[in-house]
Amino acid sequence: MTAEASDPNKEDILMNFQSCFFSMGRLASYPWAFVEKELVGSNSTEVISQILNQTCCHPLCTAFPPSVRYRRLFLSELIKRQETSGCDPSDQLYDALAQVIGAEETTQCYKSYFLPGGGAVTLQENVALISDGTTGLVTWEAALNLAEWALENQQYFNNRSVLELGSGAGLTGITVCSSLTPSRFMFSDCHPKVLHKLRQNVALNRLDQQAVQVEELDWAFVTEEELRAIGAETVIAADVVYDPVVVETLVRLLSRIVASSSPDIFICSTVRNPDTYRDFTQRLENAGILHEVLSGPVRRIFPYNRVSQIEIIKLYKKT
Repeated sequence: MTAEASDPNKEDILMNFQSCFFSMGRLASYPWAFVEKELVGSNSTEVISQILNQTCCHPLCTAFPPSVRYRRLFLSELIKRQETSGCDPSDQLYDALAQVIGAEETTQCYKSYFLPGGGAVTLQENVALISDGTTGLVTWEAALNLAEWALENQQYFNNRSVLELGSGAGLTGITVCSSLTPSRFMFSDCHPKVLHKLRQNVALNRLDQQAVQVEELDWAFVTEEELRAIGAETVIAADVVYDPVVVETLVRLLSRIVASSSPDIFICSTVRNPDTYRDFTQRLENAGILHEVLSGPVRRIFPYNRVSQIEIIKLYKKT
């Protein structure tokens, strides 16, 4: 009996490796036990070759590679598992490692997130979590969570005009535009470096330029008239409630949005500081805005750390 026949989940596990690798997932989250079992059971490095063909040797890695450091760590982990198993060395594995050992480290990398309907969202991001005075040049867990939720709640996006606040690198909005059918989608941010990166990522994913805009939106100065002109029927935001300094400005903006029209508004937050989040919801209530906590996405589409508390709320104007 072949390994493939004895393990019906092998293809899924290989896809798991691919998904984690291209999104630069935590190395600890990979199914390494599967690799060890295959190496020992077959006394062959065939599984190493299969994993490499889905990751470092995949054409997507040539076009849009994860960071050099990440690829080096990933390959080192594979080598460790191979050496522990006692199998003969894989030439393909050491050739792949030689390529990244000689590669130059850069400040930017690519991350790719595979979509349920096929294809992927590919983003150019900064390697550092904080750079150029902002956290908006990388993808955070709340953006992935909100993207998964959007795919399960298409009624708020299909044939609707959508405004995204604090779009960052663009994961949520690009997922919506790639998988759903908004009539119009406006990405927005206020940091010049983030806006530049956002425009690059929108172009990289070849979104419909007629239906998509990337605009600077300063929360402190946008007017109700400008918001009415945008005409959003759905407003979304991910990971915008992290700094006590901006909470007051955000609530004032949301008050203007509620006053300018009656869109469906959804805010997704990683609750890192309960006091900051409590201050946000209290300020909403003081401004006459109620909120309802929604159920999170059911299907796990993207690989990310799900240990943190992530909450999606829908906002309502108090009547």
